[in-house]
Amino acid sequence: MSYKLGILDQSPIFPGTTAVQAFEHSVQLAQKAEEWGYTRFWVSEHHHMEQVAGSSPEVFISYLLAKTKSIQIGAGGVMIQHYSPYKVVENFHVISSLAPGRVDLGVGKAPGGFPLSTRALQFGTVNDGMDFEERLSFVQQLIEDKVDPDHPLAGIQALPKSSEKPKVFLLGTSENSATIAANYRINYVFAQFINSDPSELESAANVYKKKYPEGKFIVSSAVIAARSQQEAEELAKEHRIFKVHFQSDRTLTVHSAKAAEAFKEQATEPYEIEESQAHVIAGTSEFVKRELDHLHKTYGVDEFILHTPLLKEAERLRSFELLSPLRSSERNREYIL
Repeated sequence: MSYKLGILDQSPIFPGTTAVQAFEHSVQLAQKAEEWGYTRFWVSEHHHMEQVAGSSPEVFISYLLAKTKSIQIGAGGVMIQHYSPYKVVENFHVISSLAPGRVDLGVGKAPGGFPLSTRALQFGTVNDGMDFEERLSFVQQLIEDKVDPDHPLAGIQALPKSSEKPKVFLLGTSENSATIAANYRINYVFAQFINSDPSELESAANVYKKKYPEGKFIVSSAVIAARSQQEAEELAKEHRIFKVHFQSDRTLTVHSAKAAEAFKEQATEPYEIEESQAHVIAGTSEFVKRELDHLHKTYGVDEFILHTPLLKEAERLRSFELLSPLRSSERNREYIL
């Protein structure tokens, strides 16, 4: 395999279970991911959503690092429009000092929730969410300990310093976000499970590779693997996405009708909701691997972060096991023999 595989886990709360059980399942999955040969295990940030438990990735990352030995653990990602970049970097410097060389800091531009939770996160602050690049730049300067001499906070350091800095990744769904990542020389993750338009993926890949060929170009894809093609496709049919199109041209993607209904009560501007079948790479492990191989060759993908949108615990775990890099390596050896 000429690319690496990681996992994005949103700590889903399966029907009839609790947040306690969701976190327990995530810990078990991280341990299995390490055993199965995955490179990274990332946890997400979502707010005021009853179906996912992960609202504070930096807290959960610390726990996961203590429960694993070697796999990279990270945020996919921290929604920095809400937070002080200084505090974000302090948090990740502490985490990196606890587990040097194993920490990834993925940052995102999205709010990670609906209008009410956004207002709650930014309550008492002067923040309109429009200064993302300034925040991203300051995060990078603090991690590199190279705050611009002209910056209002020149001379500040985010302590403690770790022997190995956390690796920074920008999450996005467009050519624009790929351009930002390239300009700031940051690794880029294209969230294909949110934006499955191949032309958008192509343009993001082209601009990123052209501007920053040394960076990692990663794609986060929705995948479901099963013992048979038919079973995988049946499981994938259950996954829908709901895109909220605002009058101001912003777009928010949610993954359930319940979440879309909850949004209606919080909307602060005119909008329309578009429901569609989600794009999921679904099939046997061999089929999924061929699809990933195609994306790798077509767009120069260095790594994939796999997102498996199933609310069935056993099937979700089995999907990751079937796609595990070690199993793939064993199959390749069998073919050679």
